[in-house]
Amino acid sequence: MARILIAVTHLLGSGHLVRSGHLARALAQAGHEVMVASGGMPLRPMRDEPFGFLQLPPVRIEGVAFGTLLDEAGAPIDRQRRESRIAQLVALATRFRPDCVVTEHFPFGRRQLAEEFLALIEAARQANRAVLVLASVRDVLVTPRPDRVAQAHERLADLYDGVLVHGDRRFLPLDRSWPVAPELAERLHYTGYLDQPAPRDAAAATAESGEILVSGGGSGAALPLFELCLEAARLLPSRRFRLLAGRGLEASAFARLQSRAPAHVLVEWARPDFPALLASCALSISQAGYNTVLDLLRAGRPAIVVPFDAGNETEQAMRARAMAEAGLASCLRLDGLDPEALAAEVERQLAIRPTPARIDRDGAAGAVAAMARLLRNRRTPLAAEAAT
Repeated sequence: MARILIAVTHLLGSGHLVRSGHLARALAQAGHEVMVASGGMPLRPMRDEPFGFLQLPPVRIEGVAFGTLLDEAGAPIDRQRRESRIAQLVALATRFRPDCVVTEHFPFGRRQLAEEFLALIEAARQANRAVLVLASVRDVLVTPRPDRVAQAHERLADLYDGVLVHGDRRFLPLDRSWPVAPELAERLHYTGYLDQPAPRDAAAATAESGEILVSGGGSGAALPLFELCLEAARLLPSRRFRLLAGRGLEASAFARLQSRAPAHVLVEWARPDFPALLASCALSISQAGYNTVLDLLRAGRPAIVVPFDAGNETEQAMRARAMAEAGLASCLRLDGLDPEALAAEVERQLAIRPTPARIDRDGAAGAVAAMARLLRNRRTPLAAEAAT
């Protein structure tokens, strides 16, 4: 079995880390020795996981200012923090001597952290000349300027052995959001969506609660959607609403939501039994992040998706459109959406029977199989030297 090191930094929501955790868990359960190095804000204790975990000095952003990395207190990070992160990654690669390094999102994104990803790859190569280097990406990417696309392709050609695409090519191919030239296409390995098994309590939740469940992932970016839903709920006094806010929402904003909620709307922090609540709700209203969409597909309930699209973000909008085209959800744009229109769509969706999903969600098995195949076919140190 192989030693596999996964490097990830989530900045806005928690999706990148959640997806990396699913991948690490699947690989560990297949018998590999796995380490995850996380550079975003801590989400929860990771002691009981079947993989090792290193928390780097964290960085985050505010809003959609991806170019300004902040520390826990909200101050711009200094050179010392950058150097500490690099040193810890290099030390981990040197000590762990991975057979495979997986960089989540880089080099397609996270350009502001390129120095540390490149240092990690170099250190892994120094520790193991035959190391396999893979990028790991979700189904949809944000296409940057042409020069940055060219830079990403150059790094892929020079440093990487392949790209794991955690999506279903038939539902939403990568070339809808990223220019895929033939030389890149042949290195893409679609795994299926990287989902997790439905918890027992969610699978057992068959009785409909009648609730309209509003959720927004782990970040505070869903606040405008939450505020709109409160106003729409006032127009639907006979419908019970439950609004679940992610821990990335400021406590003051959460308190304002609670104080403004009418009697038939319950405002709570996100709960660990969210899958069970989703499986039994009458209707879900949410954004269209990667993990949120998988939750919706697993639950099979009627859904309205309102994608986050501030700051020229296109990822969620593209995924939401694909869901609408497949008949899996109603897609609305937040810009220009008023409470009356949202309330009317709620009533319309409550009368519609959802379409069963026919999307590959066995990405755990797909990723394990793809990586096993790539590890078997990697170049040996002697072959690598002969090729240089």
